[in-house]
Amino acid sequence: MDTTTTDRRPAQLAAFGRLLDVLERLRAECPWDRKQTLESLRHLTIEETYELSDAIIRNDLPDLKKELGDVFLHLIFYAKIASETGHFDIADVLNAQCEKLIFRHPHIYGNAQADTEEEVKKNWEQLKLQEKGNTSVLGGVPTSLPALVKAMRIQEKARGAGFDWEKPEQVWEKVQEELGEFKDEFAHADPAAINPERAAAEFGDLLFSLINFARHAGINPEEALERTNRKFIHRFQHLETQAARNGQRLADLNLAQMDVYWEEAKQQALPPSQNSPTK
Repeated sequence: MDTTTTDRRPAQLAAFGRLLDVLERLRAECPWDRKQTLESLRHLTIEETYELSDAIIRNDLPDLKKELGDVFLHLIFYAKIASETGHFDIADVLNAQCEKLIFRHPHIYGNAQADTEEEVKKNWEQLKLQEKGNTSVLGGVPTSLPALVKAMRIQEKARGAGFDWEKPEQVWEKVQEELGEFKDEFAHADPAAINPERAAAEFGDLLFSLINFARHAGINPEEALERTNRKFIHRFQHLETQAARNGQRLADLNLAQMDVYWEEAKQQALPPSQNSPTK
């Protein structure tokens, strides 16, 4: 174990205990904290999780520290509420997590062999099936995940069960196949002949295959798309700013005029607050 970690353990435990004490008092004395329920905190937790994700993508470590604290508070808050009804407390939560980690790492805590990341993942998924009694490897994928993230998780879990393409070029061929099928839906001379449901289905297949290829290429599609979102925002805001400086309204500019500002923005790097971490 890292000696730095062990040296800091007393301070870490003291800080964790302090947070428990602070929440205990707030729950007893603060009208807002006293009023909260599992349901009322849920949407706030989702918001905090996205703020944490945003700090990671921006590689903003000071903000990451702050957002981690907010998420920690929420997790402890849920355990505190559950303890008040006698269901479990934070010790039960953490001990259960430790037991789960030990059970799912038999190559560390037992006699199993797993020398590669892929072997670890495969063991992990098989052990999850035993643990939860799921009849499907995909049973553990949360239904409420955003579709892009869910597609990635579905593919990862299927890979853990041995169901996956063997080579990236096979996945690329699938992308080309799906692109062709999507294109065929728009091959009609008459736009009214396009079947919206079929076109949407083919587009979904194309997206799924692109996500699959990204996974094989070592690209996180969610992060890649967010980087593009930020890049677009930066360029579009530059367009707005420059047009305003020149006394122009966007509504009065044609596409060619807008493109001049867009090309200017392309020559500029994203500001640090909008940069993603380098992989």
